[in-house]
Amino acid sequence: MFHRKKSANTPAALGRALRGTLAGLWAERLVRAFWPFSSLVLLAAAALGFGVQDHLAPLWGNVALFALLLGVLATLLLGAWRLQVPFSADAARRLDQALPGRPLSTLADQQAIGADDAASARVWAVHLARMQARLAHVAPVRGDLRLARFDRYGLRYIALTAFAVSVLFGAPTRVGEITDLAQMSGRAEAVALGPSWEAWVQPPPYTGRPSLYLNEVDRARLELPQGSRVTVRFYGQQGVMSVHESLSDRTDPDTTDMAQDFEIESSGRLSIRGPGGRDWEVAALADRPPSVRLDGMAQRERGGLMRQDFSAADDYGVVEGRVHIDLDLDNVARDFGLAVAPEPRDVISVALPLPVSGSRAEFSDAFIEDFSQHPWANMPVTVALQVEDARGQQGDSQTVEMTLPGRRFFDPMAAAIIELRRDLLWSGENAPRAGQLMRAIGHHPQDAFRGVEARIRFTETRDLLLARLEDGGLDGAIRDDLAQRMWDLAVLLEEGELADARERLRRAQERLDEAVRSGADPSEVAELMDELREAMRDYMRQLAEQPRERGEAPPDGESMEITQDQIQELLDRIQELMEEGRMDEAAQLLAQLQALLENLQMAEGQGGEGMPGNEAMEGLGDALREQQNLADDTFNDLQDQFRNGDDGDDGDAQDGGQSSSDLAERQRGLADQLRDQQLSPLPGEGTPEGDAALEALERAQRAMEDAAEALEQGENSEALNRQADAMEAMRDGLRAMNEAGNQNQRDQQQGDQGTETGGDGGRDPLGRDRNQGGDVGTDQDMLQGGDTYRRAQDLLEELRRRSAELDRPEAELDYLRRLLDRF
Repeated sequence: MFHRKKSANTPAALGRALRGTLAGLWAERLVRAFWPFSSLVLLAAAALGFGVQDHLAPLWGNVALFALLLGVLATLLLGAWRLQVPFSADAARRLDQALPGRPLSTLADQQAIGADDAASARVWAVHLARMQARLAHVAPVRGDLRLARFDRYGLRYIALTAFAVSVLFGAPTRVGEITDLAQMSGRAEAVALGPSWEAWVQPPPYTGRPSLYLNEVDRARLELPQGSRVTVRFYGQQGVMSVHESLSDRTDPDTTDMAQDFEIESSGRLSIRGPGGRDWEVAALADRPPSVRLDGMAQRERGGLMRQDFSAADDYGVVEGRVHIDLDLDNVARDFGLAVAPEPRDVISVALPLPVSGSRAEFSDAFIEDFSQHPWANMPVTVALQVEDARGQQGDSQTVEMTLPGRRFFDPMAAAIIELRRDLLWSGENAPRAGQLMRAIGHHPQDAFRGVEARIRFTETRDLLLARLEDGGLDGAIRDDLAQRMWDLAVLLEEGELADARERLRRAQERLDEAVRSGADPSEVAELMDELREAMRDYMRQLAEQPRERGEAPPDGESMEITQDQIQELLDRIQELMEEGRMDEAAQLLAQLQALLENLQMAEGQGGEGMPGNEAMEGLGDALREQQNLADDTFNDLQDQFRNGDDGDDGDAQDGGQSSSDLAERQRGLADQLRDQQLSPLPGEGTPEGDAALEALERAQRAMEDAAEALEQGENSEALNRQADAMEAMRDGLRAMNEAGNQNQRDQQQGDQGTETGGDGGRDPLGRDRNQGGDVGTDQDMLQGGDTYRRAQDLLEELRRRSAELDRPEAELDYLRRLLDRF
């Protein structure tokens, strides 16, 4: 330790540094000494802020108060005992130790050796000057406030966190109620000292309103939600205090009970009568029941799904909803199998989809469900919606009469099987009649069914039904098994098992014609039109490939000649007439299409080359079908989320389906496949039609990538929209490719005619032999020389080198990449 008077030339910075260091020492020693005291005070304040005093019995209240005071006093005395008061010398020592060379100690020292030597004295003076210079810009030393080695368990952080939470979510003003702890024993002594009371109001949790401590409420009028719970407690002699209210529906309550609880059902008055009593006028805020309505009539979606739009609202939010569907027996045509009385069935009750996130106070949504296999499918029913709020109040929509949407079958045999299935589920009395009809149908099964598998399934189902009838009847499990077998058989008959393109095309035409004549829904017509287009493409592809497979030229003679673009125009016109409701005209065009296809010969170039661009169109057609399947899987996943109330963010597979991540991976792969197809040769490249096809493929690829991103984020609804855009773009690409191929074919025919009238019929303007057999190329050896493999390898290396030069134009680089992808 050293002592030194401050000289006149001591820098002002040194004085500030000493004062700052001294303040840091004070902070450091106070924190180390009193952190237990401050932590205990913060914990006590947090407990009072959370209202722990309300839950302590009088005896334990006294014990808690005594323990708290004892702990505060003990930690305060411990801190005072541990506190070491810092002085200026301590600050100087701390500052001196923090500086290099310890200049304060140096300036306080004297030269002990060589003081009489002038050279030594000069060296000492220079040393002192250096130390003095270091003190010119000295900064104070901060105090060490770290307490980790003193508070190993972080108790100070626990206390601070508890206090912060009580300030944010508790009632900080209740800290002043610490004196109530001393008075808690007074509640036991209140009998002797006089009566008292307490009252609370707890609103329903779903309202989000805070509790009220009525002893502290000075207002004479209160607005409280309906259903709030009032709690009243009296202390002292029973009968002195009483409560009178006109808020609840209590009958003949004992107003002098020491503990009373009731709910606010209506507006009225609440009075605490007795010493220190109070009165309040209470306005009950009514909790209105929820409401729900149907928006329009139910629609039949693709595949027979039922879609019913609806809107619901509630002042605090809808918590549950259901749709109730009941058979409208009065409007059922009671003929054939429906003539007997139906067996009683429970009303169909299915949960309504509710928003997974966001407010449920007012929303609109759509109920989507598949009732195709239910016995009431395509029959008159009544539909009503019901919703419920958190208080249990219910709201009902208007009951609407409609036909329950379901899948319809247009194949005659499939429709007959479905009707037998419906009759069997309608009533067990129809089982003998169904057995007789199935025996009659199976008399000549080879004439009734086109395929072997369908005949086998029908025979097995018929034999099972007849065997059970002979054994005494059908039970529920056997009838359900028969119904499932009949449904699977009808689907097989409707969708077909044949691979022959002509048969599929004929059946698609028959189903579409039946749908038009029976007034099918637009969704059903659109589905059948897509099936007809697909069957048409497969048939034309097969027809174009058959001559080449046999090594023959297309047949000559009198036959109707029609191109694919003409058929496409005819199909578009049929669909347009259907959408406009002009079904008679659409039926006439379908008959014309049938006549055309009976004598169809694809308009091919001479030599049987067929339609140009078949490979590209086939690839795009396969991609379109795969995209349709992917969209169906995405829709089913979205439907499962609505049905199961899932938020869609977990990415788990539902009901054996695929997860959003699997769907996104499939979508990415399909987008990559379409990108590769853009790099392959396309029909009509360089022509307006070819450019339109390439632009459509690019749009489809972008839409697929957007759909993949939406699937990765769990937004299946947005993904469905993007997938629809992709399919529409691919259809545009197919049409453009078809137009480009037809234009290329017409140009080729014109070139062939010019060859016939040209001067040198065997040579082109470059002196090469003209193609007389429809094949592009020449029989001459175009690669003169010995090592043709080396020349081809050199050419490939040159293509790779040029494609790696990124400064080339983008169009040239794209062309080079496509060449490399092809070869």
